[in-house]
Amino acid sequence: MENLIDRIKGLAHAQREQIIEWRRWMHQHPDLSQEEYGTMEFVAERLREMGLEPRTGIGKTGVMAMLCGKEPDSYCVALRSDYDALPITECTGLPFASEKPGVMHACGHDMHTCSLLGAIKIITQLKDQFSGTLMFIFEPSEEKYPGGARMMMEDGLFDEVTPNEIYSFHCLPEMDYGKVGMRKGKYMASTDELYWTVKGLGGHGATPHLSVDPIVVASHIVIALQQVVSRNAAPMMPTVLTIGKIQEVGGRTNIIPDTVKMEGIIRTFDEKWRLEAHEKIRKISTGVAEAMGAECDLFIDYGYPYVFNDDACTQQVHDNACAFLGEENVEWLDLRMTAEDFAFFAQKIPACYFRIGIHEPGTPFSNLHRPNLMVDERSLELANGLIAYNALMALQNRIKQQ
Repeated sequence: MENLIDRIKGLAHAQREQIIEWRRWMHQHPDLSQEEYGTMEFVAERLREMGLEPRTGIGKTGVMAMLCGKEPDSYCVALRSDYDALPITECTGLPFASEKPGVMHACGHDMHTCSLLGAIKIITQLKDQFSGTLMFIFEPSEEKYPGGARMMMEDGLFDEVTPNEIYSFHCLPEMDYGKVGMRKGKYMASTDELYWTVKGLGGHGATPHLSVDPIVVASHIVIALQQVVSRNAAPMMPTVLTIGKIQEVGGRTNIIPDTVKMEGIIRTFDEKWRLEAHEKIRKISTGVAEAMGAECDLFIDYGYPYVFNDDACTQQVHDNACAFLGEENVEWLDLRMTAEDFAFFAQKIPACYFRIGIHEPGTPFSNLHRPNLMVDERSLELANGLIAYNALMALQNRIKQQ
């Protein structure tokens, strides 16, 4: 085991500059969700250079490739990365900052993708070290409903081979470089998007008695909805309900509009409560509006389920990370209310979704989805080595062998 770790670390270090160069190219050329044609071709070309035969266009802009070991058999371990960018204007000042106005890799997907490419590059040089099959999934549109994982599966991703285990990771800006973390069981929340249209009766701002003010109605709906979490969710059930956008349609300083639109999210960790919460939100919204003489239409866009990490897969990642990095650099994590469409994979296949720190100690911290997100590029070498090691150990241990 020690010799394999040393060999992987040596390969990861030797290719460090190449992987950083790939990541900087991706950062400079980001693609929005469902528009990742350039990224798809970039990834496919790198895989071809490694001797693989990638399938492109899965789920519109996704990529998948397979690699068999010295003794191919039916046992398959999948490794997944995401590669879409966000509609954010970058302000890092980096020499390789985004060349596309208003588009940025502000969630670290460039780092994820190139770390997986680096791991594959290592694994292709170690084919004599494993038996079985590895599947490499490069997923588009993680940031946009219905989610690239679902799109790829609906497009036949697993029609020929369904993996026995699947692994993925996400960078964590609040965690220092050199650290990794994971959690067994429920880890990240389900997410649904909420869209309200509150319809009143517009008019002159000086004669509100002749109108039904949708701004006032919408305000009462927002306040009433607070009881969904504070009085309806069980105290031990993490739940978040957030209204992120309120916009009147047609109002002005002296004009009461006819309509107000609102948008928000609800996130939780239980499917039964999730559906109950939807119904409570609907009843509160329509009831408040009706009581005030208005109407309210609510559209709930049913989104990603919660991420569930299989106990055995997660323990394996933990043990492999301890062997690769040292126990002092491995942490057990708390629940997160953020969401991930990797959940679709984890609902179907025993999975582990873990975290790798990217914060450069001593530098200012910037969160995900911020225009100044920075990545300590040393984390790429760590990530591609750990991903490769965990994949080979997963094939060796075959923890989900039936």
